[in-house]
This record gives sequence, structure tokens and C-alpha cells, in this order.
Amino acid sequence: MNPLAIGNSRSRQQLRLNWPDGREQLLDHAELRRQCPCSQCRAFRLKGLTPRVDDRVQVIELNAQGYGLQLIFSDGHERGIYPWPYLSSLA
Repeated sequence: MNPLAIGNSRSRQQLRLNWPDGREQLLDHAELRRQCPCSQCRAFRLKGLTPRVDDRVQVIELNAQGYGLQLIFSDGHERGIYPWPYLSSLA
């Protein structure tokens, strides 16, 4: 299920997704960075470690990949592609 609308507020540091079921989801940029699904970040979390992320980090670019979004962060991290179901499952 793909979102109907996507918004990114750098000033609020939030990604907004509007889903077909009527749900609006607001996701914090720093939390998105902590939950990056790339292999490097996933391996870090599997070891029980929490990635250190500056709370001021921002999503500076969004690239649609069909099945999800590639998020480019202000700290230079750009490896993660966030599938739609994964984004939808994040609190």
C-alpha cells in the first residue's frame, strides 16, 4: 500500500505520510535515521546497539523507489531505502 501524499518539513523535522485508509503518519527525522533499514544500520541494531544520531538531523531529500523511499539525511547518510510497509509500521 503506497501513501497518497508525502510531505517533508525540515523546520519541524517530520516526514508526513497520508495513507489510503485515512491515516496521517508523522515520523521524526532523527527516529527515521535511527531506524534506517540499510544493512549497516540493521547489523548495528542486531548487535543490540543504538545508533547515535544528532537530534537535529534532517531529511534533506526524498527519492521515490517505487516500493518505498530513499531518504537522504543531513549527516550524509543515504544508504537506506524505506519500503512502504516498513514506514507504515513505524510509530
